Amino acid sequence: MHLSHASLDTQCPTWRIEPVVVLEHDKAKAVSPCAEAAGVKLGMRRSGVGALCPAAVLLPYDRHNEKRAMDEVSLALLQYTPEVALSDDNTLLLDVSASLSLFGGVRRLFRRVQATLKGIGFAARISVAPTAGGAWLLAARPCRLRRALRLSTLARRLNALPCGYLPAARPYCDWLDGIGCATVGSLRALPRAGLQRRTGKSVLHALDAAYGQAPEVFDWIVAPPEFSGRIELMERIEYAEALIFAVRRLIEQLCGWLAARSLAVVRVVFELGHERGRHARPATGIALALGTPTWHADHLLRLLAEHLHHLVLPAPVIEVRLHAADTEARRAAPADLFPDPGGSPEDEQRLIEVLMARLGRENVRRPSPVADHRPEIANRWVPVDEKPKMASCIQAAERPFWLLDEPVALPVKGHRPFYGVALHVVRGPERIEDGWWAGLALRDYYIAQSESGARYWLYQERGKDTGWFLHGLFA
Repeated sequence: MHLSHASLDTQCPTWRIEPVVVLEHDKAKAVSPCAEAAGVKLGMRRSGVGALCPAAVLLPYDRHNEKRAMDEVSLALLQYTPEVALSDDNTLLLDVSASLSLFGGVRRLFRRVQATLKGIGFAARISVAPTAGGAWLLAARPCRLRRALRLSTLARRLNALPCGYLPAARPYCDWLDGIGCATVGSLRALPRAGLQRRTGKSVLHALDAAYGQAPEVFDWIVAPPEFSGRIELMERIEYAEALIFAVRRLIEQLCGWLAARSLAVVRVVFELGHERGRHARPATGIALALGTPTWHADHLLRLLAEHLHHLVLPAPVIEVRLHAADTEARRAAPADLFPDPGGSPEDEQRLIEVLMARLGRENVRRPSPVADHRPEIANRWVPVDEKPKMASCIQAAERPFWLLDEPVALPVKGHRPFYGVALHVVRGPERIEDGWWAGLALRDYYIAQSESGARYWLYQERGKDTGWFLHGLFA
């Protein structure tokens, strides 16, 4: 995976639509397509760039910024494989042989990695090959034939590459051109003993590793023990929804770190930094409390987008920080042969979290029984993320599906309660005596039924001549 425009991606995200040139020692190190169309070439001096493209944005090369960007991308890609290594020329090597079945094969994994890089704002040339050296060479090739799943296909693709694509052969390009050796295939066809005398062992080892005839050893990236991400914005952001791009980069890094550490996050805290100095303001915090631990970037991004939609910024934002405030060990994947058709409990919990972010915590509720015999007290509603108190339920007691907020007094016709039609009692009474400390309730409850079969929950106050009251309706 070759980050073809790492300097431009880190310093000017709009390089795709405007002329931008990154300079190192007053020479062009990276050129955007618009500047290249105006005639600017790599290695051109500042004066030449200004003459050919006066409107070009000139930026100084920042090696540390580019290195930090490579580290951030590698951390985000850990969610696809634990074996990620940094290579030369802004290239990352991923060993995905153990991840193919998990992500549904090479093509699906390829598309997911592409989507991740595009989402965090990096242009890359991605190649797939049986060897890391072969994949590295294909990624440097400016064409679409960068996938080879078999060694025979890889050998044909590599044979057609120019010798200068092989880093170990670059110091000897003049000599190779002089003997008519222009491609990697012709270089490989030279006598090995003579080639080793001329170039040393480095060229032969690079060829053997690329063609799968020599072992390859890498220093795999190790995820840090804790995660705390930070991004300084290039411009002041005044609208919360415009922060999605920046926070997505942090979320992808977080999910890569979680995958590498086999963890799931329970609580995430975002801090939106404002002005410093004389007009300094405290940071704006956004806390995402998850009912079910998660490690999926799409779910976290969806929740945060709902929060940002309702957020009004008190001041422009100049930086974004992310802290994994609470994590726990990731649960093992379910081993059921036939999963539930309605989705897993984690899917249901993710839906509830999205509803809470969109509608507000107070508008998504769950029942919480109370140890009280009075129906209007026995059930109350609490926010869905609040753990309900345990209360014993009355065994074999019939209760209506819908309990009215206030009982409705019913008229009596022909010695029978009347609710649109005459009702006749089919069960009861069930006597309830409770609440002496807050007004004693003495009631006899009955189940009544209409001629159409609809059932109602009625009661009479014992010791009082107040008639019938409708308190609930059965489904």
